[in-house]
Amino acid sequence: MQKTTKFWVGVGAFLVASTAGETLVTDPMAVLSNPIPAALAAGGEGGETGGEGGGRPASYKLNSTDANAFAFDASAQVTGYVAHVFESYTAAHRGAKRLQAAIDRFLKSPNATTLADARNAWTSARVFYLKTEAFRFYDGPIDLKTPTGSEEGPEGHINAWPLNEAFIDGVKGNPKSGLINDRKVPVTRAAILERDQVSDEADVTTGWHAIEFLLWGQDFSATGPGNRPASDYTPGQGNNDRRRAYLKIVTDMLVDDLGALAKAWDPAGKDNYAAYFKALDQREALGRIFAGVASLSGYELMSERLAVALDSGDQEDEHSCFSDTTWQDFLFDIRGIREVYSGGAATPAGASLQALVAQRAPEVNNAVLAALAAVEADAEALPRPFDQEVLRASKDSEGRKTAEKLVKDLTTLASALADAGAAVGVLVVVPTAHKAE
Repeated sequence: MQKTTKFWVGVGAFLVASTAGETLVTDPMAVLSNPIPAALAAGGEGGETGGEGGGRPASYKLNSTDANAFAFDASAQVTGYVAHVFESYTAAHRGAKRLQAAIDRFLKSPNATTLADARNAWTSARVFYLKTEAFRFYDGPIDLKTPTGSEEGPEGHINAWPLNEAFIDGVKGNPKSGLINDRKVPVTRAAILERDQVSDEADVTTGWHAIEFLLWGQDFSATGPGNRPASDYTPGQGNNDRRRAYLKIVTDMLVDDLGALAKAWDPAGKDNYAAYFKALDQREALGRIFAGVASLSGYELMSERLAVALDSGDQEDEHSCFSDTTWQDFLFDIRGIREVYSGGAATPAGASLQALVAQRAPEVNNAVLAALAAVEADAEALPRPFDQEVLRASKDSEGRKTAEKLVKDLTTLASALADAGAAVGVLVVVPTAHKAE
């Protein structure tokens, strides 16, 4: 795909709401005086030049003139969230290991059948990862190595996007491009990591979308995804052995990164992020939970992955452009938000955010549930393939209208989640982006 350069400047927006009958006081300077966290400033996945913008509150707790305004026990929600995050990353790790096994079988015997199996394993495994994206946008281990530090976590190596595929392998019009065809560069884990997003954010060398490109290749089809032949992996031909080694290395890295995230959230851990999270003041913990789901809805999905793509109409801005599974990205990210709010399989009964908000502000809870239902319906209705039926469709097409409705409804959901956060006494910060040109 031809690359286009855009310039986006992140600007923090603060969605704050007051619950009826309570006087809430927030201190905006407490937000503005804090450094922009690496999770929001570094760009990474979804980040154009200028990166994702926003601010991390000094405290997520809202103040109130009523000393008893937030005198409630949310310990069940905090421990339930930790259990849910751990189970979700464990499931994502298991999925990645199944992908790893399928790719091992493909590399052992590269043919159309084993390649199709590897592609199916990628698509299936990605579902579990997508639901974990609701755990981003605060100081969690996916975005920061330590809660109080500034060094980035592994997210940029896991799901960085957009991806300049020509930096990895040959492309149409330039079949000798990329690290795979540059014999001066060794195909090792260290060499691949050293060159990841160094001079350009799009020069991504690792993660889901690097594997996606290596399995599918570029997508020039009007009806389906890319169609890289299995013969690209026949041993002993051209640079195939380097391509084989590259695919194996980046797949192993994905497995390792997801395994480390599961370990960080293990509720039984004594010195991991789960222990840190459980020791937080309850509303500080709730603030992080709401920051994750509201930012995913109102910024990452609404803006970076959908509004930007609709604005440009460029396949380069489609999230999973090689496999044509972009609709799946939206649907299961949204289901991840649903599971955080309403509870997942590992959430004990009565320990969901929904249960807490329904107890304190039933009308706000109803608004969140209505907004969730709307965005789920929108995502399920997205026509496929996304590049043909939405990005390249006419302005008055049903595909465009459905996607534009999803933009609007994701914004509504973020606002409803901000209201829900206020109902339990927490500030919800949702970054926004503005096009500078």
